Amino acid sequence: MHRKQSEHAAALRACFVLLACTAILRHAPAEEHLVPMRDGVVLATDVHLPARGGPAFPAVLIRSVYPLEGLGSRFIQEFVTRYRVGLAHFGIALVIQETRGKGRSDGEDPLSGGDVPAMFTDTEDTLAWIRSQEWSNGRIASAGQSAWGITQVLMPARCQAELQCLAVSFCPSCFYGEASYQGGVFREGLVRSWMVVNASPAAFEIWKAHPLQDDFWGPFDAATHLPAEPVPALFIGGWFDAFSEGTLRNFRLRGGGRSGQKLIMGAFGHLLSARLGDLTLKQNFLLDLLRAEMYWLDHWLNGTKNGVESEPAVRYYTLGDVEAEDAPGNEWRSAADWPPFETEETPWFLGTDGFLRSAAPSEQAGNRTFVHDPRHPVPSCRTETNALLGLALTRLPFDQSWLTGRPDVLRFATAPLDRPVEATGKVMVRLFVSSDAPDTDFAARLVDVYPDGREILMLDGIRRLRFRNGFERSEAVAPGIIVPLEIDLGSISLVFARSHRVGLFIASSSYPRFAVNPNTGDDFLDGCEPRLARNTVHMSEKHPSALFLPLRP
Repeated sequence: MHRKQSEHAAALRACFVLLACTAILRHAPAEEHLVPMRDGVVLATDVHLPARGGPAFPAVLIRSVYPLEGLGSRFIQEFVTRYRVGLAHFGIALVIQETRGKGRSDGEDPLSGGDVPAMFTDTEDTLAWIRSQEWSNGRIASAGQSAWGITQVLMPARCQAELQCLAVSFCPSCFYGEASYQGGVFREGLVRSWMVVNASPAAFEIWKAHPLQDDFWGPFDAATHLPAEPVPALFIGGWFDAFSEGTLRNFRLRGGGRSGQKLIMGAFGHLLSARLGDLTLKQNFLLDLLRAEMYWLDHWLNGTKNGVESEPAVRYYTLGDVEAEDAPGNEWRSAADWPPFETEETPWFLGTDGFLRSAAPSEQAGNRTFVHDPRHPVPSCRTETNALLGLALTRLPFDQSWLTGRPDVLRFATAPLDRPVEATGKVMVRLFVSSDAPDTDFAARLVDVYPDGREILMLDGIRRLRFRNGFERSEAVAPGIIVPLEIDLGSISLVFARSHRVGLFIASSSYPRFAVNPNTGDDFLDGCEPRLARNTVHMSEKHPSALFLPLRP
C-alpha cells in the first residue's frame, strides 16, 4: 500500500472509532436551510461542513425519503453520522435533504399521489442551489443505500451527468419488477412494511391498482434516466438482499466494468450480519463497505490516488458450506465485469419420483399435481421466524425442510453430489404447467441440502400464469392446456459442496412475501371469493420441466 493510502486508512480508522461517541457527534450543529423549488415548495436541507480546510468544499448529496426526526429517526441519524464523520475526514461536505412531503419539507410525496415530475425537478433545483453556495467548489457526488439509493438512480439524466460520481448501495433499479411486483406477483411483505412507515395508505392502493407494467411505472425505472455517458458509480449489494437483482442491473445498465463502473456483491442481507436465517457465515464475509464508499468519493471528488483506480471492476463473494473447514467457496473473488465468466445454462430435470437429474426424461407422460388453496397459502417461512420486516428486506436463508410433506408443495433434489458444483450467475426454472383455474401462480425455492438434512433457502421466485409472456398484458390460459412458464430465481455465486444435494421446491404461494393468487383471474383476494386450483407440473420427453444452473464449462 502506498504511503498516502496508509495515512488515509489509519486516519479513517481513527475517525470511525469516534462513532462510539455518537452522543456527542450526533448533536454536532448543522446548517439548516429551507431550499426553494421552482414551484414555491421549500425542502428542508441540512449542510454539514468539514471543520477544517476550505473555504470551498466538494459535496455529497443525500436525498432522503426518510424524515430525519420522529419515527425511526435514531436509526437514520446513525447513518447520517457515519457519512458526516467519514466525509469530513476527506474535506467533503454532506448535504442531506428531506424530499418533498417528508419530515420538515413542504409539498406532497410523489409516491403517495403527489406530482411525480416534481421528484426530478427538485433534484435539478437542489444541485443548482448547492453550486450557488459560497462554500461549494462545484464538485458534487451522491451517496446512500436503500431508499437513498433509489433517489440516485432515478435522478434525471441531465442531473447524473453533472455529478462526479455516485455511490449506490442495496437499491432496486426499477419499482415494477424489483420492488412492487416480481414475476407479476405483488411483493406484499416488502411493500406493506415499507409503506406503513414511509408513505400514505393511498400509496399502497395506488401500487396495487397497477398490476401490469404500464406507463405508471415508467418514471420509476433507472433505465429511463440514463445519461448518454454514465458517470462512474459504485454499486454495493448482497445475495440475500431484497434488491440483489437491482444492484446487478444498475451496474449493467451503465455499461458495467467496461465503462468504469464498480460492483461489490457480498453475502449480505439488506444490512450486514454474520447470522442470516439459519446460517452463520464465515467471518471473511465481512467487508468495510463504508471505507469502500469513502475512498470512492474521495477519489472522484478530490482526485486522490488512493488505490480505487486500480481495484478490479467487480468483487463478489462465492458462498459454500459454512461449516466444513475445507469446503470450496466462502471466499471473495474479483472479475473485470459481471457475469465474471462464461457459463453454460445446465438443466437438472424434474422427475416424477422427486429427483433432479442431468438426463432428460424419456417417458411419454409424467406429471405431479397439487391443490393450491388461497385460504391456506404456503408460508414464506416457519411461524416462529416469520418476521415481516426480515422477510420484506432480506431473502433469509432459513431451513426449508419443514415444507417436506405438505400436500401443496412439490419437493425435488439431486442425489448426493460426488463433486462440488458451482453456480455463478442467473438461475432459472422452466416448467411446463397446467391448471383447472382461470389463473394461478407457480413459486420456486432453490435450496442447498446439507448432509444433516437441513435444506437452506438460497434463491426464490414466482410467476403469475397469465403473465407468462410478459407483464405488459395478461393472457388467460384455458383449463387443462399445458404451457411453458419461466420463473426467474435471481443471481448468486454458490458452490454446492461434495455430499450436498441441489434441492428445489415448487408451490403456488409464498405468503407474506408474495400476495396470494385467488385463482379466479382477479389480481388480489380483496373483494373476491377465492377458489381451489389443481395445478400440475409436467415432466416428460415432450414437456421436460427443469432447473437451470449457470455452471462453468
